[in-house]
Amino acid sequence: MDKVISLDKEKIIPFGSLLTESELQKVDDFSNVVTFNKKEIIFRQNTRTSHIMFIRSGMVKIFKEGRNGKYIILKVALPGDFLGLLSIYGGDTHHYSASAIQPSQIAFVDINVFNEMITTNGNFSTKIIGRLASDGLFIFDRLMSQSHKQLPGRIADVILYFSEQIFGSNEFEFPFTRRELAELAGTTKESFIRTLAEFKNDKIIDLDGSLVKINSLKIVKTLSDLG
Repeated sequence: MDKVISLDKEKIIPFGSLLTESELQKVDDFSNVVTFNKKEIIFRQNTRTSHIMFIRSGMVKIFKEGRNGKYIILKVALPGDFLGLLSIYGGDTHHYSASAIQPSQIAFVDINVFNEMITTNGNFSTKIIGRLASDGLFIFDRLMSQSHKQLPGRIADVILYFSEQIFGSNEFEFPFTRRELAELAGTTKESFIRTLAEFKNDKIIDLDGSLVKINSLKIVKTLSDLG
């Protein structure tokens, strides 16, 4: 029996439901799944691109490395997300790095097989173009937030990001250290901690270590909107 038939098509590759059984089988035949431990680097900025990657399980940090050991965290990637598409189709080296936030399974697909699907399957290629566009626009929005918003607005954006896009809940646990959260907000660790404490003192949120509960989503959204 064909091994692909028994698997969830979306597990083989995102948008797999748009591929034929033979296309799915080929993708599966030319794929490898690698498990990365927490904090392990999946790919490093400035290394050569070689495979199409996507997350089977876990959570991944996408970050840009700058000078003097400084970083900007661009986004958190979840199961079903591709990794490095912008770099793969924008050049021959990765323009940012990725590491596992928690134990994660990453599928590596032969780039020639993937490009064959892009060429022969219009519906699939349209979805990939859409994903590329949304990834690029998301990073633009993140950079605009960091460069144009005041600190309370940036902290509010971080809280909303985890609440609405990552966990889908008003109660969640930050998966990052305070330093990493500061890198996501584009500020210093000390400034992030101080502003987060102000949110807690003003009863906007409850905070117990990394556990967060949003008491007033309206205020958090207002702070984000006002910037």
